[in-house]
Amino acid sequence: MRTLVIIDVQNDFMPGGALAVPEGDEIVPLVNKLQTKFDLVIATQDWHPAGHASFATSHKGKEEFQVIKLDGLDQVLWPEHCIQNTRGAEFHPELETAKIEAIFRKGTSMKIDSYSGFYDNAHLKSTGLAGYLKEKNARELYFVGLAAEYCVYYSVIDALDEGFEVTLIEDATRALKTEDYEKARLDILRKGGKLIHSEDLS
Repeated sequence: MRTLVIIDVQNDFMPGGALAVPEGDEIVPLVNKLQTKFDLVIATQDWHPAGHASFATSHKGKEEFQVIKLDGLDQVLWPEHCIQNTRGAEFHPELETAKIEAIFRKGTSMKIDSYSGFYDNAHLKSTGLAGYLKEKNARELYFVGLAAEYCVYYSVIDALDEGFEVTLIEDATRALKTEDYEKARLDILRKGGKLIHSEDLS
């Protein structure tokens, strides 16, 4: 079954949002159009509690985008974003959600971040996404969403590790920093993922 996985198309990642991805809003019409080409559509949602450990404001004297060690893992300190039950955590208002069969929330644990839609960053806790997809016999996954070099990239890598056939639709994602995405896309290819543009999708 061909499945579309929509990663974090949320207000806080849009221009004007707390953690804006440049041109992030440009992918929304394309993501809507792509949904019609898939048997199954699911989405992830960054869903942080207030005071989350990944927020710079949770660490006295630290700056936004500074990298610290958090329980032995590198952690970028983010602006406060996608706080549960706030407008910033909601999907972009123009994202069509009628075809989305399930939503998997991540980053809900106070002490650890979760870029991937499958696991937290230490791979201690699963979101249940892999099991859900396997139960649906969804082997062929196509990824879109934000941000390309973080939540999209880590979700793609985890999907490959879980044994799925994985394709990233490149014109339906945007990056915080283009140079970081260039490294991420090379890693995706090296690990067996595919990169396409939406017009390549039959």
